[in-house]
Amino acid sequence: MVAPMTESTDDKKGRPTPKRKEAEAARKVSSIAPASTKAEKARAKEASRAARVAQRAAYLRGDESALPARDKGPVKKFVRNYVDARRSVGEYFLPIIFVVLVLTLIPSRIFQLGSIFIMYAVLLTSVVDGFFLSRKLKTVVTEKFPGAELKGIGMYGWLRSTQMRRMRTPKPAIKRGDSF
Repeated sequence: MVAPMTESTDDKKGRPTPKRKEAEAARKVSSIAPASTKAEKARAKEASRAARVAQRAAYLRGDESALPARDKGPVKKFVRNYVDARRSVGEYFLPIIFVVLVLTLIPSRIFQLGSIFIMYAVLLTSVVDGFFLSRKLKTVVTEKFPGAELKGIGMYGWLRSTQMRRMRTPKPAIKRGDSF
């Protein structure tokens, strides 16, 4: 025969179970809990927006602490300055494509074929310019920063050279033709 089980006093927790309202209030006290009032939410939203604006401004200025990993370091800064100091065909590619688009709307076969030829010529010139820029950047970086990692430097410089100057981020720190 099995003896009936009796509850021992050791298994009790010694306090009553809290009401749901009390448990939720205790959880909201923690610092990671979301804001509960409209005023707190508005303050948190404004603080978040101000932090984002400040971070973006620092990024555009080129502050080293605000840059993403792909743009950090003295080598990348040198490459940005090197590219920003020169003109390249790639930065004019987008405006030229806009002109090509307008020319293709003219119902003349000569204008349409000529505009497509211009587009491919500018594209090819941009690629060739990027190839030579990449090679030049690698040699200049090797001279200026011996032992620096060259992986991706050429592509970084070429992609920056294909952006219109005023659209580049971080913003160009030097003017065209300046030495650095």
